[in-house]
Amino acid sequence: MCPGPRHRSLAALPAQLREGSRRPVRVLGRPSPYPGLLLEYRASIDTLAASTINVRLSAIRKLVGEARRLGLVGVEEAANLTDVPNLRQQGTRLGNWLTKEQAKELLAVPDRSSLKGKRDYVLLALLVGCALRRTELAELEVSTIQLRENRWVLADLEGKERRIRTVAVPLWVKQGINAWMTAAKIEEGRLLRSIAKGGKVGASLSDWAVCSVVEQSARQIGIERFGAHDLRRTCANVWSAALSQAKSDLTGWSAQMYSTFGGVYDSWPGWNALRPLPI
Repeated sequence: MCPGPRHRSLAALPAQLREGSRRPVRVLGRPSPYPGLLLEYRASIDTLAASTINVRLSAIRKLVGEARRLGLVGVEEAANLTDVPNLRQQGTRLGNWLTKEQAKELLAVPDRSSLKGKRDYVLLALLVGCALRRTELAELEVSTIQLRENRWVLADLEGKERRIRTVAVPLWVKQGINAWMTAAKIEEGRLLRSIAKGGKVGASLSDWAVCSVVEQSARQIGIERFGAHDLRRTCANVWSAALSQAKSDLTGWSAQMYSTFGGVYDSWPGWNALRPLPI
């Protein structure tokens, strides 16, 4: 499974609290905190990755900030506890993604003759074809899928830090969505839902379940340690490669490019995230 930063922060707190309990902490006039507590703690976890250390330090800062807001810790004491910089991350993480051929193999994994297979295909198709984050996918509502200028889009999709964007839905993805909604008899609410062993369709699907489907499907094509966010990179990389090839073959946005990419807008720079994947 692939927990998000929020889950990792919560999981990190107990160890931090146990470490902090060995030192005095000022609460309503009690002894002041040990100034080097967080520096000592950061040194004790120095073998972990920089991102993991920073997540744990962030969890402590949030806890201390909440204590200060409630008046349990003074402003000066809170500043002393949180005045420890994050660990600098050096270099750039390359990440992982699939080639166009591997993406086709992945989409062929679900058994689309079954109800679960139809749902899993839609889940993978939306990640590959629309570059959604797993949380966005888990919370996707049927009402978000709208027809704009004769093209299907995910309208006004609220993403990270509440940013609003519109995402194009390729025709092959929309066909999969239609098949799933018809089979599961879904008309409103969440698009993706859990399925019980008896075939009963639930009301929603967690982002953890999205991770599980991606990981299990990737294993079936021989790829280990592959997460949902890697399919977001896959969409970006395959689309970028296809666009570069099209630009080298064509002199402008023509009818041939429409045919090649399944309906990209002529005014491409004006439309953010309209990236049909040519699969």
